[in-house]
Amino acid sequence: MNPSKIGITGGIGSGKSVVSQIFRTLDIPVYDCDAESKRLTISHPAIREQLISLVGSEVYVDGALNKPFLANYLFTSAQHVQEVNAIIHPVIKDDFRHWSTIQNCPLVAIESAILFEAGFQDVVDHILMVYAPLEVRIARAMQRDHATREAIESRIRQQLDDEEKRRLSHFVIMNDGKTPLIPQVLDFINTLSKK
Repeated sequence: MNPSKIGITGGIGSGKSVVSQIFRTLDIPVYDCDAESKRLTISHPAIREQLISLVGSEVYVDGALNKPFLANYLFTSAQHVQEVNAIIHPVIKDDFRHWSTIQNCPLVAIESAILFEAGFQDVVDHILMVYAPLEVRIARAMQRDHATREAIESRIRQQLDDEEKRRLSHFVIMNDGKTPLIPQVLDFINTLSKK
């Protein structure tokens, strides 16, 4: 089966995961980029080989990813982030392509905060952005991650601006805590079904 592919994106604290859960409740499979990235970074031989070649064998300890070691490498330079992403993102793209072909469903989705930054927009047919006001996003992320405002703002600055994401997306769902989400998701799916 070649299902229609939806990219779900949005900034930190926008509510992507909540929208993804609604999709799953409606029997639409969702590929979680964060979870799959973690899995593949440990299990995929090409990623392991290239990461070891790039940063050294200490990047894995007893078969597990040495997260502090890799984080230290990533935080020293934007170039380092690009190098690591260039190793991991193509594998995620291929994994999603394969995963989507084995789903027995006319619609599938991929959830990624960095859909555009990672180039994943190339593997989807429709892009759905989950949008929330900045202050709402900061408050949600601080509560969820038990993080400081400064830490969340720093993470937000590292991602593509929300207004740019909005401009590049085909559909936008408002998740401001006031506008009901489920009717918006159902409207979106109905719109796709008519195409």
